[in-house]
Amino acid sequence: MALRKILIKGDSTLNKISRPVSKFNERLHMLLDDMRETLIQAEGLGLAAPQVGILRRVVLVINKEEQPIELVNPVIVAQEGEQDGFEGCLSVPGYYGRVLRPRKVRIRAQDRYGKEFEVEDDAITARCFCHELEHLDGHLFTEYTDQLYTIEELERLHAQEGEEEL
Repeated sequence: MALRKILIKGDSTLNKISRPVSKFNERLHMLLDDMRETLIQAEGLGLAAPQVGILRRVVLVINKEEQPIELVNPVIVAQEGEQDGFEGCLSVPGYYGRVLRPRKVRIRAQDRYGKEFEVEDDAITARCFCHELEHLDGHLFTEYTDQLYTIEELERLHAQEGEEEL
């Protein structure tokens, strides 16, 4: 396994559409293993292959139980509800934005061996599914937010919201 370089906003690869995976071989397994190591090192919740320069429909998401979910050729097949919240991106380091996402999402995908499966989750994992799948079509979360915040601005905003609730 090896750490891969995470591309940063401005790199044209991040704006391209990824191609489906057709070969479920050792190269795919190595990509998934490298993505897992890279994601853990970066302390993120999700990573899409285009973020490491590979234009294939491959995503890795860490669920609420802190278990990695490998998604090859993923497609959203159902969604319900809404959640409005802040998210960041390893390709947009240091910035966060409020994005409206579905509350619950069901994904159909293939595993590293080509076997089809479905997975469903809500809350932060549903948010991650949507966020990472958008990378496969060349989109970043910054397209869906009105304003970007630094971590300091976000902390001040959360502190103000907490005071208002009292």
